[in-house]
Amino acid sequence: MLALGLLGTGITGLAAFVKAASADGIRPPVTPIAALAVLLLGLLLAKWGFAPVRRRSPTTPPDGYAEEPPDFPEVRGDAFDHAAVDADGFEHTVAALCARDGCTSVEVVGGAGDLGADVLARTADGRRVVLQCKHYAEDNRVGSQDLQRFGGTCFAVHEADVAVIVTTSSFTAPAAEYADTCGIVRVDGEALAAWTEQRARAPWEPGADAPAPAPHPTPRGAAS
Repeated sequence: MLALGLLGTGITGLAAFVKAASADGIRPPVTPIAALAVLLLGLLLAKWGFAPVRRRSPTTPPDGYAEEPPDFPEVRGDAFDHAAVDADGFEHTVAALCARDGCTSVEVVGGAGDLGADVLARTADGRRVVLQCKHYAEDNRVGSQDLQRFGGTCFAVHEADVAVIVTTSSFTAPAAEYADTCGIVRVDGEALAAWTEQRARAPWEPGADAPAPAPHPTPRGAAS
């Protein structure tokens, strides 16, 4: 609008100057007048061509649209093999279990600088769950140092109402003792299988430490 006003004012002024000069019998110089007109027109075009444009970041969703929630792998009650994924994939399968069992605001946050938290979630009754995931081979047990590092941040830094450490292997005796002393819920490979197959409650629920026995095939000829 400002550029249009300047152009209009300039043209009006030029027209008045030419008219007055003609009335006095003076022939106005054409070249300076034309140059001034071109200059005013150039200012107008520059205003139109280089006006700042508000650009949307590629990661910013359009107005009125919420960001898509993160997709977690489908969790089934049968033969979900946590050992078949890598460490990053294990964090996502644990997150998927949390989502399946009623948690909201489930996030996978593991990585450099995570301070011990791999998965964050909130239970249906509003409790904040902080989980650390240890994707270890069966013969590589989680030691007390792992527990101490997690214990130093899960409550004080991440403000967990429930702190859980989940592994595909097992825990050493000192690690188990430390976890029990600090109130950290332990989920070893056997308990993880029970949780995945829904033979045990989620680790943040009361009674989660008592999984039902794994089902065994019925012998042939046995009474049903």
